[in-house]
Amino acid sequence: MSVTPIRLYGDPVLTTPAAPVADFDAELRTLVADLVDTMHAAGGAGLAAPQIGVGLRVFTWHVDGEVGHLVNPDVTLVGAEEQDGPEGCLSLPGYAYDCRRHLHVAATGWNMHGDPVRIEGSHLLARAVQHEVDHLDGVLFVDRLDPAARETALAALAEAEWAGLAAWVPRVEVSPH
Repeated sequence: MSVTPIRLYGDPVLTTPAAPVADFDAELRTLVADLVDTMHAAGGAGLAAPQIGVGLRVFTWHVDGEVGHLVNPDVTLVGAEEQDGPEGCLSLPGYAYDCRRHLHVAATGWNMHGDPVRIEGSHLLARAVQHEVDHLDGVLFVDRLDPAARETALAALAEAEWAGLAAWVPRVEVSPH
């Protein structure tokens, strides 16, 4: 398992819908481990496979001390309540914008072994699930901003210090133990 470079805004893999996972094999288990390692190294609340250049429908999350993953997710928005709040993305490092999301979600899918999984969440978990499933659909959170905020965000991203780069590698602190 390893920390993998995270693709940056502008990479076509981020706007290409991911393919369903067909094989629940050792390669998938390695992908999930790489996603978790990379997410932790980057300090993220979630990471989707396309963000590390793999066009498969897999994502991980780390919210409220819980780490999990979902393969081939299907998300149901629960209720009509929405939340507005700052949202960032490891593929747009250093930038956050207020984004409207549903407050509650339920998601079904499979774990890396092919066992069925169902998660329900609200607030940050709901936001993370919606954000990561958007990645699997080739949608970035800046695409969900209102027109004025989106225009501001895109102008700022064009001037980002990392604009034009393909990827970045999260720094891994090595424990002396």
